[in-house]
Amino acid sequence: MDLSELERDNTGRCRLSSPVPAVCLKEPCVLGVDEAGRGPVLGPMVYAICYCPLSRLTDLEGMKVADSKTLTENERERLFAKMEEDGDFVGWALDILSPNLISTSMLGRVKYNLNSLSHDTAAGLIQYALDQGVNVSQVFVDTVGMPETYQARLQQRFPGMEVTVKAKADSLFPVVSAASIFAKVARDQAVKNWQFVESFQDLDSDYGSGYPNDPKTKAWLRKHVDPVFGFPQFVRFSWSTAQAILEKEAESVTWEDSAAEEDPEQPGKITSYFSHGPQTCRPQLPHRYFQERGLEAASSL
Repeated sequence: MDLSELERDNTGRCRLSSPVPAVCLKEPCVLGVDEAGRGPVLGPMVYAICYCPLSRLTDLEGMKVADSKTLTENERERLFAKMEEDGDFVGWALDILSPNLISTSMLGRVKYNLNSLSHDTAAGLIQYALDQGVNVSQVFVDTVGMPETYQARLQQRFPGMEVTVKAKADSLFPVVSAASIFAKVARDQAVKNWQFVESFQDLDSDYGSGYPNDPKTKAWLRKHVDPVFGFPQFVRFSWSTAQAILEKEAESVTWEDSAAEEDPEQPGKITSYFSHGPQTCRPQLPHRYFQERGLEAASSL
């Protein structure tokens, strides 16, 4: 899978897709929706659709597609390659949502929670297939939140097709299983080849599973938090695990309108970085904010 577009800019949203098979423009098609990477504190979340003609659904089933979580990495790669080879009747599209986009959406002035972001991304991919001319007649979706509410919302937006939203849809409907494979393969590749915009002297690529309860992931987060600028953009800083580490490892900020008196026992203020006192932060390269602007530390004015 070519993710060069994502690698050029992994700070927002990236959409990738296959060519639309000619048969999918003519015959009624079934479309499945699933995601990968909803829970991790590291890396992007990937939504995928897969579609094929109803008349060829048995051929898709014959590939033995299954829920991507039940397959090994090699099995997922093999099935992905097989579906790519059968591009004369199988099509797909992806939306890759960066950690930065997810966190800024969730912590913005107008809150945009993960469920709403997921629902809108799935609906956007279905609309994308329709805009490309795919003759979609049935849609199957792995649920996020209450399936009845989600299904009613999608059915209202797409009244011309039959919509089914189920829990564990990736293990019930082969076209959703196929979508889950596309999503998982894309996320695994994106994480493996992530282009860090930050500069690190000793970047550790062993961050465990990326899930918040993984001790190795927590250790990686503690190692790579900057006391002023926080985490690299690989991290979903809106996750509670990341926020807890920020509160403990990073510097607190005291605003000018704060009436509270400085307590020497509390963490140092950001102004302490401009003093001649002993430095408490660990040695590291200047943050990219300073490097990009050609800024250097000044000992006198």
